[in-house]
Amino acid sequence: MNALSIATSGLAAATARLDATAQRTARWGQDPAVDLAKEAVQQITAKAEFKANAAVIRTADEMMGELLDILA
Repeated sequence: MNALSIATSGLAAATARLDATAQRTARWGQDPAVDLAKEAVQQITAKAEFKANAAVIRTADEMMGELLDILA
């Protein structure tokens, strides 16, 4: 599989995770089942997923640039 498509899928998953945890956090005062500690962990995890996938995209871009320089 292509590294860029994998990283893009990872970014989409992180976005979905962040959106879901934001929705649950917004219901915190109304829904006693919302655990703020768990939501904080989910948000930190989404942040780490964003960083990791962005690094993959950045590295793939750099590698493609180097390859094009070699071929030119």
